[in-house]
Amino acid sequence: MKRYLILLLFTFQGLMAQVQFEAKVSKNTLGLNERLRIDFIMNVDGDNFDQPNFEGFRVVAGPSQQVSQSWINGRSSFQKIYSYILQPAQKGTVTIKQATIEFNGQIYKTAPIKIVVTNAVAEERDPNDRPQGSGSETLNLVAEISKTSPYLNEPITVVYKLYFNNIGVTGFKELAKPKYNDFWNQNIDIKQLKIEEGTYQGQRCYFVVLKKTILYPQKSGRLTIEPLSLDIGVQLPTNRRDMFGQMILSDDNKIVSAGAKTINVRPLPEATKPEGFSGAVGKFNFTVTPSRTTLKSGESIDLYVSASGSGNMKLFTLPKPVVPNALEMYDPVHDEKVTTTLSGMSGKISDKYTIIPQYKGKYAIKAMQFSYFDLNSGSYKTINSPEIMIDVLDGPMQAEANATASASKNVISKTEQFKYIKSKTNLVSIAKDDFYGSNLYYTLLFLPFVILPIIILAKKKKEAIDSDVTGNKIKMNNKLAKKYLSEAKKQLNNKEPFYIALEKAMHNFLKAKLHIETSEMSKDNIRELLLSRNANPETVQSFIVLTENCEFARYAPASSASIQQDYDKAVLIISELEKQIV
Repeated sequence: MKRYLILLLFTFQGLMAQVQFEAKVSKNTLGLNERLRIDFIMNVDGDNFDQPNFEGFRVVAGPSQQVSQSWINGRSSFQKIYSYILQPAQKGTVTIKQATIEFNGQIYKTAPIKIVVTNAVAEERDPNDRPQGSGSETLNLVAEISKTSPYLNEPITVVYKLYFNNIGVTGFKELAKPKYNDFWNQNIDIKQLKIEEGTYQGQRCYFVVLKKTILYPQKSGRLTIEPLSLDIGVQLPTNRRDMFGQMILSDDNKIVSAGAKTINVRPLPEATKPEGFSGAVGKFNFTVTPSRTTLKSGESIDLYVSASGSGNMKLFTLPKPVVPNALEMYDPVHDEKVTTTLSGMSGKISDKYTIIPQYKGKYAIKAMQFSYFDLNSGSYKTINSPEIMIDVLDGPMQAEANATASASKNVISKTEQFKYIKSKTNLVSIAKDDFYGSNLYYTLLFLPFVILPIIILAKKKKEAIDSDVTGNKIKMNNKLAKKYLSEAKKQLNNKEPFYIALEKAMHNFLKAKLHIETSEMSKDNIRELLLSRNANPETVQSFIVLTENCEFARYAPASSASIQQDYDKAVLIISELEKQIV
């Protein structure tokens, strides 16, 4: 009896034991270039473990499994752990979904975990996350700012340099583009990447200039430049050598970031700001030039108002001339001849006004005033144009014209009082021709006999076209591919705009066919979705490889022939996927 009681007690304890299955992460907030560890822990030996798809992450390592079991004071404990190392693929709040196991016919799930992914940090905070190497490797992305405390609308430059030493770089792609909120910005084209020698933190190394940007702050105060982050393929030396004594290299990926930069923008002085100041900052010349000053009534002149020099040429407005009422002035035609380099914008902007005089006489176009802030002296400068006299040689005088117009409104001469009474009539018969027997009658009568054969022929032709299923499919596929790639085709002679348009076209095609958003476009997710829709694995791999190469090709040297080949390849891949996807 006692033995049965003990057995019943153990059975009751087993029934009362709760199954625990949970997920734990090493950190809930991490940078784009950091890694996290996630453990799925269970206190029973569950079957059919099903991991989440880790959307928004790349699995760096795992799963690794640990099992432990112990007996303490007659009580047993069991623990099984599945572990993964994850690398975030995008910024924002990413959710790790539920994992599941099966135990005694019941399904158990972990709770979803939200992970906040921030901008990549300048230095990895966890040394265990670094790729293996000899310890002397250098790989840093640096944003060099020409000036950190500029005036409003003063140009500054940002040059992004990748420093490296004792490490091989096999390629890179942008994970996060820099954001220039409250800045007017323009990228300076880099025709070809070039490796140069330099120093970083006192050590000699190599560097490549990846990006150059000119910025004009549009707001005073503390402004932040969001960082550029890159996923770089690297080759690291190991402590192993091959049979020929050569160092064995290991392939890896490393994410680097230039880090966020803060610019303290100084406002322009308010106390001395001249009236009519429109925001010009730099060094300028100002001219007001008429095409001529002597003309006849009905002829026109062109008045050119222009500013030339260096500064924020596209970010201010030119003053508008004031002319007498006797001169009719039309809206201006704006013209810009501006070049942008690392030193800023320079060139000339102008407004051309067309002016037509109405009356004879001499008329003055008032003197004009243009003000700008001079960065060299830190003060405002004002340029005044001279008054311009316009001499109209003939035509009615303004006073005479006004008097004539007034008299014509109030006095009607005796010879004109019967002017509007018609002296002749044009009588029209009220009888109408019968419809029966008319041209319209016979036209409507025989029209159906003409239209009917045309309709029959058109219907037969349409049925023949519709029956050609394969031909229609190919035509539709090619038409769809060219629709998405139309913008890329326009840029075949411009490398960087072409690859930007090509990458966008590939993404738009996926969004249209798979009904997904940009945030879902990880490489693994794209492959999984395409394969689930019966796409050919080789076509899927070609699509992913072409998409990944778009970013690298923008900075690598490329001939017109290779650009045309990439375009033809994209047309073929999209057409093939359109036929394969169900």
